[in-house]
Amino acid sequence: MRESLLTGICCILLISQGCIRESVPWEGGNHIRPYTANPFYWQYKSKPVLLLGATGNDNLFQNENLLTHLDSLKASGGNYLRNTMSDRDPGNLHAFGLTSGGKYDLNTWNDQYWGRFESLLKLARERDIIVQIEIWDRFDHSRDPWITDPFNPANNVNYSFAETGLDSVYPLHPGSNVQPFFFSVPELDNNIILLEYQQKFVEKLLSTSLQYDNVLYCIDNETSGREEWAIYWVDFVRSVAGERDICVTQMWDNWDVKTATHKRTLDHPDRYGFIDISQNSQLAGPVNWSNAQYVFDYIKDKTRPVNSTKIYGSDSGSWLDRGINTEHAINTFFRNITGGFASSRFHRPPSGLGLSEISINCIKTVRDIEKITKMWDMEPSMHLLEVEEGGEAYLSAREGKCYILYFITDCKALLDLKKHDIKYRMISAEVEKAEWERNEPVRGGSVVELNGKKRSVIVLYK
Repeated sequence: MRESLLTGICCILLISQGCIRESVPWEGGNHIRPYTANPFYWQYKSKPVLLLGATGNDNLFQNENLLTHLDSLKASGGNYLRNTMSDRDPGNLHAFGLTSGGKYDLNTWNDQYWGRFESLLKLARERDIIVQIEIWDRFDHSRDPWITDPFNPANNVNYSFAETGLDSVYPLHPGSNVQPFFFSVPELDNNIILLEYQQKFVEKLLSTSLQYDNVLYCIDNETSGREEWAIYWVDFVRSVAGERDICVTQMWDNWDVKTATHKRTLDHPDRYGFIDISQNSQLAGPVNWSNAQYVFDYIKDKTRPVNSTKIYGSDSGSWLDRGINTEHAINTFFRNITGGFASSRFHRPPSGLGLSEISINCIKTVRDIEKITKMWDMEPSMHLLEVEEGGEAYLSAREGKCYILYFITDCKALLDLKKHDIKYRMISAEVEKAEWERNEPVRGGSVVELNGKKRSVIVLYK
């Protein structure tokens, strides 16, 4: 209670000093939020939307070619991107100002960094693109990036190693979660000196982002951190947001979405307005589908959008031995679409396909399907499908109206149309080409046998 009160007082002072523009609700409810008629999906500008994305890197605001990249995404049918506030890559700008002595002053800002950030939000909004911001990224604060990190006491004029308990090196993979940077909150280390500057960074971010209605918030990138850290920052962000109706989540690193780790978000719709299970895309084959469907079933009484801001897999990636390749990325994307995800985005190269010919055609295929039916009117319907042994296919249906089948393999599938004795039109496409073929009509009233090609989609509709 005491911390919440202090946070509120801090926000009032910052507003009065002009550091944060006053928070007021968006007029007309145009902001990104769960779709009223089906909260598993999003709505924006009061209309339901399926969020699809593919971009060349994760901190897109640092890109010199931002405008052309956004135009390409828009032209491809994309309307969703991921933006970490990361500054660790060569040539990236840092958020803080430099002193004449060459060290950072965490009380001052690098206007170019923040100007680029606002340009991203503005240009994205002009194109109806939703930006999912990740506030903290563990990879920015360990190993080599820590050496030049402004938060490293060696690099700023604001605090010392002794005052903060920080060390000069953190050589372990950040997944080990030994970096005290992520323990600063009162419920953990209560590192007041460090936390003050972390708060200032987040307040500065929000002073810009809260002026835009096309923003979703995620506390961390694939974190192995403590729950107390996430709770603190969700509460802090919401406190600064005031009456603004924003959606915040946390992205856990644990690949198994059935574990207790993920219950931290699944069990708390009051805290987390949506769910991101990007790390599920680290799992190949049918388990990728079944684990995601576990989440949808688990939250059926606590309905929220389920996002996947990262779909891993490319033939130049690091996990080819686990089958996390280009084929995996394509299949995961379409499992997501037929499985009810509110968003799906191809991860940046080399770990993902980025904005490439293949990812573009996958997005175009889905946008073509949307000319026939909307995914928020469909639902996963595997009880209507029987796939031959050794085959793999997935089904989303609006029974009697439309059926979308995605085939992982060349195989035969039996589709139960017994309850609906009507004639359906049928079209099909290899998703990597996004070229549709019109097939012979299909008569319902029975179980129908369909022959699917590897990485293809078949759509039956009235």
